[in-house]
Amino acid sequence: MAAAVTQPIKVVRDLATVPLRLPLRALESLVGPTRTDLRRQVRRSLGVPADPVTPAMDPGQAFLPPDSAARQVHGDLPSMLIGGLSALLLQSLHPLAMAGVADHSNYRDDAIGRLRRTAAFVGYTTFGTTEEAERAIQQVRSVHQRVRGVAPDGRRYSADDPDLVTWIHVAEMSSFLASCQRFGPRPLSAPEQDAYWADTAVVPRALGAVWVPETADQAAAYLLRVRPDLYAGPQAMAARDFLLRGVGTRPNDRVVYTIIMAAAVTLLPDWARTALRLPVPPLVDPLVITPWARVFCSGIRWVVTPPR
Repeated sequence: MAAAVTQPIKVVRDLATVPLRLPLRALESLVGPTRTDLRRQVRRSLGVPADPVTPAMDPGQAFLPPDSAARQVHGDLPSMLIGGLSALLLQSLHPLAMAGVADHSNYRDDAIGRLRRTAAFVGYTTFGTTEEAERAIQQVRSVHQRVRGVAPDGRRYSADDPDLVTWIHVAEMSSFLASCQRFGPRPLSAPEQDAYWADTAVVPRALGAVWVPETADQAAAYLLRVRPDLYAGPQAMAARDFLLRGVGTRPNDRVVYTIIMAAAVTLLPDWARTALRLPVPPLVDPLVITPWARVFCSGIRWVVTPPR
């Protein structure tokens, strides 16, 4: 009688463990097509190029060393998306940089195109060959030469101004790094953070910057120095409103964008959030937004990252 009862239980238990014994390759063959389809949908939904930049295989041809900290940070799509939106909000606080965007950019009409061009530039200068990176840098320099005008506060601006190049770089890299630390696969150590600043310094110098930070401490000191010159004028507030609304129309796209934007706001320094009039509710960031954003990043990371 006991044998009659335990035999079905044993069969059920053995059947339940069959998936656990399937070879990894067999599992990948089952989920691979679905994963590929999801990868296309996610990239289309997020405005990311369908064919990302392929890392240079020959170390001698690579613009940055294959083992650079920049490749580790910039290789994680979800945290880069969050950091990129945070960088746009932070960059808007510089009145001269914001004036150049407002006067010479069609970001309202071609937001996805602008995102793709920015992503391509970061991709080529991080993972591309020296030839690809230098070509991308020259294209940006050519555009910068045409971006000139007068800001609402009466000051003249030029996109190739070395100080503006430094500002855009620091605001962008500090946002990418902050996102990596909070939402990336693993946080970087202090030496790795310094290596990240040293790795990425080559790009703004090639764009015309005279001085750029090469350590985390130098970047923090720079942000303290420029804070008195930063404020949210009408152009910055218009950009903020546009970024908060997003450009997605389908419900699933809007949900994804809302998560990314909420996470991006948490990365801003308190003084930047105050200037942009973005509320800082107590405990909401650490208890609600950050956990949800980490789950989101893990899901996107699994879908987008090709299986080994």
